[in-house]
Amino acid sequence: MKITIDTENSMSIYSQLITQIKQVIQNGEIKPGDQLPSIRQLANDLEINPKTVAKAYRFLERDCVIQSKGYKGSFVHANAVANSTIDLNGWMIKLLSKNITAFREAGLTDTEIRTAFTHVLNQIKGP
Repeated sequence: MKITIDTENSMSIYSQLITQIKQVIQNGEIKPGDQLPSIRQLANDLEINPKTVAKAYRFLERDCVIQSKGYKGSFVHANAVANSTIDLNGWMIKLLSKNITAFREAGLTDTEIRTAFTHVLNQIKGP
Protein backbone atom coordinates (compact mmCIF):
# COMPACT_ATOMS: atom_id res chain seq x y z
CA MET A 1 0.00 0.00 0.00
CA LYS A 2 1.61 3.23 -1.18
CA ILE A 3 0.47 6.43 0.50
CA THR A 4 2.05 9.82 -0.01
CA ILE A 5 1.33 12.94 2.00
CA ASP A 6 1.49 16.34 0.35
CA THR A 7 2.05 18.99 3.01
CA GLU A 8 1.38 21.70 0.40
CA ASN A 9 -2.12 20.30 -0.24
CA SER A 10 -4.98 22.28 1.28
CA MET A 11 -6.60 18.96 2.27
CA SER A 12 -5.74 17.95 5.84
CA ILE A 13 -3.28 15.12 6.33
CA TYR A 14 -5.87 12.83 7.91
CA SER A 15 -8.24 13.50 4.98
CA GLN A 16 -5.45 12.61 2.55
CA LEU A 17 -4.94 9.34 4.44
CA ILE A 18 -8.64 8.52 4.38
CA THR A 19 -8.93 9.28 0.66
CA GLN A 20 -5.86 7.29 -0.29
CA ILE A 21 -6.76 4.26 1.83
CA LYS A 22 -10.22 4.24 0.25
CA GLN A 23 -8.60 4.46 -3.20
CA VAL A 24 -6.29 1.49 -2.65
CA ILE A 25 -9.29 -0.52 -1.44
CA GLN A 26 -11.37 0.49 -4.49
CA ASN A 27 -8.45 -0.35 -6.79
CA GLY A 28 -8.12 -3.79 -5.20
CA GLU A 29 -4.56 -3.18 -4.00
CA ILE A 30 -5.71 -4.28 -0.57
CA LYS A 31 -8.68 -6.57 -0.08
CA PRO A 32 -11.24 -7.28 2.63
CA GLY A 33 -9.53 -9.07 5.48
CA ASP A 34 -6.08 -7.67 4.72
CA GLN A 35 -4.24 -6.13 7.64
CA LEU A 36 -3.31 -2.46 7.55
CA PRO A 37 -0.06 -1.11 8.95
CA SER A 38 -0.22 -0.29 12.63
CA ILE A 39 -0.83 3.33 13.55
CA ARG A 40 2.71 3.68 14.80
CA GLN A 41 4.21 2.01 11.72
CA LEU A 42 2.26 4.13 9.22
CA ALA A 43 3.05 7.30 11.16
CA ASN A 44 6.76 6.43 11.13
CA ASP A 45 6.70 5.56 7.42
CA LEU A 46 4.98 8.84 6.53
CA GLU A 47 6.85 10.89 9.14
CA ILE A 48 3.62 12.24 10.64
CA ASN A 49 2.08 12.31 14.08
CA PRO A 50 0.54 8.98 15.19
CA LYS A 51 -2.53 10.90 16.41
CA THR A 52 -3.19 11.91 12.80
CA VAL A 53 -3.13 8.29 11.64
CA ALA A 54 -5.31 7.28 14.60
CA LYS A 55 -7.85 9.96 13.64
CA ALA A 56 -7.96 8.71 10.04
CA TYR A 57 -8.36 5.12 11.22
CA ARG A 58 -11.22 6.16 13.57
CA PHE A 59 -13.11 7.78 10.67
CA LEU A 60 -12.48 4.77 8.43
CA GLU A 61 -13.73 2.48 11.18
CA ARG A 62 -16.81 4.64 11.72
CA ASP A 63 -17.58 4.30 8.00
CA CYS A 64 -17.03 0.50 8.12
CA VAL A 65 -14.10 0.69 5.70
CA ILE A 66 -11.74 -0.84 8.25
CA GLN A 67 -12.26 -2.65 11.52
CA SER A 68 -10.07 -2.75 14.57
CA LYS A 69 -9.42 -6.08 16.22
CA GLY A 70 -7.80 -4.78 19.38
CA TYR A 71 -4.17 -5.74 19.77
CA LYS A 72 -4.29 -7.75 16.55
CA GLY A 73 -4.48 -4.52 14.54
CA SER A 74 -6.73 -2.94 11.92
CA PHE A 75 -8.09 -4.85 8.95
CA VAL A 76 -10.00 -4.04 5.79
CA HIS A 77 -13.72 -4.47 6.49
CA ALA A 78 -15.68 -7.16 4.60
CA ASN A 79 -17.86 -4.44 2.99
CA ALA A 80 -15.03 -1.97 2.50
CA VAL A 81 -15.30 -1.70 -1.28
CA ALA A 82 -18.93 -0.57 -1.15
CA ASN A 83 -18.46 1.50 2.00
CA SER A 84 -15.42 3.32 0.65
CA THR A 85 -17.57 5.07 -1.96
CA ILE A 86 -19.73 6.70 0.74
CA ASP A 87 -18.68 10.22 1.70
CA LEU A 88 -20.47 11.14 4.92
CA ASN A 89 -18.52 14.35 5.30
CA GLY A 90 -19.43 15.47 1.78
CA TRP A 91 -23.09 14.58 2.39
CA MET A 92 -23.07 16.58 5.63
CA ILE A 93 -21.47 19.63 3.99
CA LYS A 94 -23.97 19.53 1.13
CA LEU A 95 -26.90 19.33 3.54
CA LEU A 96 -25.56 22.05 5.83
CA SER A 97 -24.82 24.32 2.86
CA LYS A 98 -28.37 23.95 1.58
CA ASN A 99 -29.84 24.79 4.98
CA ILE A 100 -27.49 27.70 5.67
CA THR A 101 -28.39 29.19 2.30
CA ALA A 102 -32.08 28.91 3.19
CA PHE A 103 -31.48 30.52 6.59
CA ARG A 104 -29.58 33.43 5.01
CA GLU A 105 -32.29 33.90 2.37
CA ALA A 106 -34.80 34.14 5.24
CA GLY A 107 -32.73 37.01 6.67
CA LEU A 108 -30.92 35.27 9.52
CA THR A 109 -27.41 36.44 10.31
CA ASP A 110 -24.42 34.11 10.55
CA THR A 111 -24.30 34.80 14.30
CA GLU A 112 -27.93 33.71 14.68
CA ILE A 113 -27.26 30.58 12.63
CA ARG A 114 -24.16 29.71 14.69
CA THR A 115 -26.01 30.29 17.96
CA ALA A 116 -28.93 28.12 16.87
CA PHE A 117 -26.62 25.41 15.56
CA THR A 118 -24.67 25.31 18.83
CA HIS A 119 -27.91 25.25 20.84
CA VAL A 120 -29.34 22.34 18.84
CA LEU A 121 -26.04 20.46 18.91
CA ASN A 122 -25.90 20.80 22.69
CA GLN A 123 -29.52 19.68 23.07
CA ILE A 124 -29.20 16.51 21.01
CA LYS A 125 -27.38 13.70 22.74
CA GLY A 126 -24.81 11.96 20.57
CA PRO A 127 -23.75 8.31 20.62
